[in-house]
Amino acid sequence: MDWELHVDALQGLYAVTPGYWALYDLPGCPPGQAALDLQAVKETPGRMMLGIVRRVDAADPEAGAELIGAVDFRLYWPDESMAYIGMLMVAGPCQRQGIGSQAWALLKPWLASTVKLERVRLGVEQFNHPALKFWLAQGFALTGESNRIQAGDKLVRQMVLELALGEGARG
Repeated sequence: MDWELHVDALQGLYAVTPGYWALYDLPGCPPGQAALDLQAVKETPGRMMLGIVRRVDAADPEAGAELIGAVDFRLYWPDESMAYIGMLMVAGPCQRQGIGSQAWALLKPWLASTVKLERVRLGVEQFNHPALKFWLAQGFALTGESNRIQAGDKLVRQMVLELALGEGARG
């Protein structure tokens, strides 16, 4: 499918996740952010964004689905044995229901067995305590590495976490 078809759905997801944008001192999602993000996915080698969807009506499979989250990641980066998760976002009204954990539980074995990666890395901004708690609960560990990134109009510390995928990884 062409990425342009998904811009409105992703922008809608961003709109119902105000807590994410508030972390960066933004009143909400900037207009056009979804288009910028999907264009970057298209242009960046190995980068993927997968949607997390659920049925609109669980009893009626013909009723369609709604986008309730997204995972943005890059394969074989920063080296060929690794993936880097840029974002796992769940719509505000759907948070704290295990959806992020379920999404990671589906992605993790695919990265290890199908893509044959050894490790996964990600960065969490120093002020994003819920994300840090989430990723630590998924088995990630702080590496001791950090860097400074631009977040809105300020530089913030981003802590690096990593997880060895184990069985199924390249060997």
